[in-house]
Amino acid sequence: MSNLLRYLQCEHDFEHDLKEKKKYSEPKIYDADGDVSKRWYVYFSFRKTADGPLERFPNNIYAPQHLDKKDRLQWLKTIQRNLSILLKDGFNPYNPENKFEFDNEENSNQSINEAFEFALNIKKSTLAETSYKGLEGRILRFEKWLNENGFKNRLITSVNKKVVTSYLNEILTNTSAKNRNNTRADISSIFTILSENEIIHENFIHKIPVLKSNLEKNKSYSSTEETKIFDYLDQNNKLLSLYVKFISYNFLRPVEVNRITIGDIDLNDKILKIKTKTGFKLKRIPNVLIDEMPDISIHNKDAYLFGRKDFGQYWEANETSRRNDYSDYFLEVKKKFGLGKDYGLYSFRHTFISKLYNTFIKEMTPEEAESNIMSITGHTSKTALRKYLREINTYIPEDYSRYL
Repeated sequence: MSNLLRYLQCEHDFEHDLKEKKKYSEPKIYDADGDVSKRWYVYFSFRKTADGPLERFPNNIYAPQHLDKKDRLQWLKTIQRNLSILLKDGFNPYNPENKFEFDNEENSNQSINEAFEFALNIKKSTLAETSYKGLEGRILRFEKWLNENGFKNRLITSVNKKVVTSYLNEILTNTSAKNRNNTRADISSIFTILSENEIIHENFIHKIPVLKSNLEKNKSYSSTEETKIFDYLDQNNKLLSLYVKFISYNFLRPVEVNRITIGDIDLNDKILKIKTKTGFKLKRIPNVLIDEMPDISIHNKDAYLFGRKDFGQYWEANETSRRNDYSDYFLEVKKKFGLGKDYGLYSFRHTFISKLYNTFIKEMTPEEAESNIMSITGHTSKTALRKYLREINTYIPEDYSRYL
């Protein structure tokens, strides 16, 4: 804070009424019509020369963004009153010999929202669209967390190392070390821009260590966990419930579910077209999934089956961002049932492939079971399928006590 600002904030009066030609306009308050999401400030005009015109002084005096409406107005009135007295006393803001200096308070008083928006706009011009969308998604989720934890309308300078570390710890607990490290890197890239533009003093994210990240596999759900989750989703979130069932009953990867448009679904022939990187593949829609389908005839063919908030919506985001949003929706379910970072949406695919294989193996030879599984899951070779089944611990033998 400049020594001028500290001086203006003093509550005592220091009136000297010097009668001379007025070189200034009375300071005024801009309050954005009461909108606390915008900047409020005091401004005035001054004559650079005795015969010159009154010109708007270029440095506004901004109220702290974290103050509420009442306190913000009171803060500005104090500034307005004392600045008026100071100007009457002969203060010339352009005089290099006066004892006050104007700081550019605009940067140091930026709100969290303003600072993030500023940095994201710079990043948008330097990153590929896919990279930018991933960064934007992580930063907006961080801002949402800040708002929910008492930082709404506060200054960017209120976000310190302890705050960011708390957020990263929550990411680690709910997801993985890899996601936590990626989030740390994205926040750091934003804070680097803020530091380079003197909006914050330094990028302290560099002081937060990168964690060792091991390759992590999603675990399968137990039958009890599966039942509880499905019952909860059926009652509380129909959209996420059907999303999970497309993963479970059609053995799809989450990102494949996010690619599905209304036009990809043929309910008459029970065929689903799945887009791939090289084209598309066709899959059978089982009756158990058809029975869960909403009325899709009311939606446009090119709309996504799974929109941001409802079925059949357009969604201006890339598939990675759309998938990440659904992963975030599922975090609430994980928290409710106390599920650790080893469980996620992908776990449903593992769970139902395991169930299918263990059912087949009771009625078929291992070769027949593998062939049938491949035709359903889309694995391209038995070698790849066997490796996958080993990784998810699919086969559990029957009780062998009688042989002991």
